Amino acid sequence: MRKFALLLAVLTRLSSAAEIDPASLSEARITTIELPTSGAPGKTWQAGTIIAAPMPKLCALIQDYASYPTFMPNMAKAVIIKADADGTQADFTLSLPLGKTKQYRLQMSPAVNAQSCRLAWKMLPRPDLKPDQTIADTRGYWLLTPLPADPAKTVLRYQVYSDPGSVPVGLGWIVDMLGKDSLPKTLEAVRNQVKSRV
Repeated sequence: MRKFALLLAVLTRLSSAAEIDPASLSEARITTIELPTSGAPGKTWQAGTIIAAPMPKLCALIQDYASYPTFMPNMAKAVIIKADADGTQADFTLSLPLGKTKQYRLQMSPAVNAQSCRLAWKMLPRPDLKPDQTIADTRGYWLLTPLPADPAKTVLRYQVYSDPGSVPVGLGWIVDMLGKDSLPKTLEAVRNQVKSRV
């Protein structure tokens, strides 16, 4: 039993070490790491930074889904399908190089209080789309918390799992574009957009 407890403690330390430490973040850079996916076909990425804006302002921005095409990288279209007490369903269209597009539907579920703003999402089925028009799966979350040393600033963390599905030969860049490459651009877009809304 003692060996099991020691093993569990080591595994807990390893899994938490894989997360970005909020204390290591700064306004000057965006930190990005890859997380283990436990055998899933896609990849999981986490990014973080500090943004010089209060949490409620950033929280409102990331829940303004209809405006995503005006500032989010590669976002061509966002259509709200349904909004209720459980959250919002929205259809998104990404515009990729070489005239490629990908469409998908997300369930966006916010959880907001004075200490944090968490916006989780998961992909919903779209039977009207062919496999080459969409992606296999995506899910993740935004997590915003006030910076302890300066509550007028926000610690922003963003995590995304993305599985683009079957990728034709020569189009492997889509995998990175939907994950690793998009993270710094996404966080910078949020930083710039919140500045413009002052």
